[in-house]
Amino acid sequence: MSIGLSVTLGSFLSIMGPIFYRYQTDQKLNTKSNPKKFFNKRIKNSNNYLLGLLENSNSRNADVKRLEPLILKWKEIIKDNPDLEASAFILFTDKNEYAEINSETLLPAASSIKVPILIVLLSMLDSGEVLWNEELTLTQEVIASGSGWMAYENIGKKFPIFEVASEMIRVSDNTATNLLIKRIGGIELLNSRMKKLGLKNTKVNNYLPDLEGTNLITTKDLSLAMALVDTGYFLNGRSRDIFREIMSTSQTNSLIPKGILKGLGKDTDEIDYRLSIEGYIIYNKTGDIGISYSDTGLIQTPYNSSAIASFIVKGPFNDPRSPELIRNLSAELIPFFKEE
Repeated sequence: MSIGLSVTLGSFLSIMGPIFYRYQTDQKLNTKSNPKKFFNKRIKNSNNYLLGLLENSNSRNADVKRLEPLILKWKEIIKDNPDLEASAFILFTDKNEYAEINSETLLPAASSIKVPILIVLLSMLDSGEVLWNEELTLTQEVIASGSGWMAYENIGKKFPIFEVASEMIRVSDNTATNLLIKRIGGIELLNSRMKKLGLKNTKVNNYLPDLEGTNLITTKDLSLAMALVDTGYFLNGRSRDIFREIMSTSQTNSLIPKGILKGLGKDTDEIDYRLSIEGYIIYNKTGDIGISYSDTGLIQTPYNSSAIASFIVKGPFNDPRSPELIRNLSAELIPFFKEE
């Protein structure tokens, strides 16, 4: 979703393109010689309570508190729709508190899978395995139906990686996503890299659009991957800035952002504007394949705090109750943002 910090695509590309040159200089120092070793070292050194949660969300860790009152509220909402399969996970990063419902249940990822793909790509940028202005060639095998515009360009056209990554999130371009999967090394290598990041329950089985829902993820994987990026445990500072900037361009704001406004009791027209005047900034990425709706987002609040939330609901095709359930679960977060 694009709020106060978002920019137009043109200005975004003008900002992001030159970043490559700084990366090119930095990566020559010590990472290009052995990118795999550098990548693995970064992950190995990320031993903290977030990774502990990623390993086992139900562990009794003195450093993190499970928010039972929020979980009870979520359960009350979910029980009204017993035929919908719902999963939720939120981490209040400043307070080391979390809540979860069925957060380890594997569900169709839809376009939320694009978030871990972006993280993997930026990890490769850190390690010097890709260049930010490297060009990717459009081929027939990556052409995808559904959202986006790249599928309508001429075969053989070249796009810089920074544009492909941006469009994967900004307009949820499925062809852009497939281009990146191919550049990362294909589905098998992508899955291997995600596991190295600790996303043990995330698996890509097919190129996008994956309308059958074979690409799987958990809300716990989604939230903690975002948290580990935002708190600096994955990616260096500049890659983290790129991650936030790209996430800020996402255009769809009908799930978590609209739910937050609902919880505030505000009109849900002009969502971006109304959130901004209430002091909220939300960087989110939705997914919708009819049988599964998802949203994951970093939420910055007016209370000098932040949280990372993820929701997935699986149900009958195009059932309006599924996205509404995500909005209702999101609305319940408001009192917990306000707590000291």
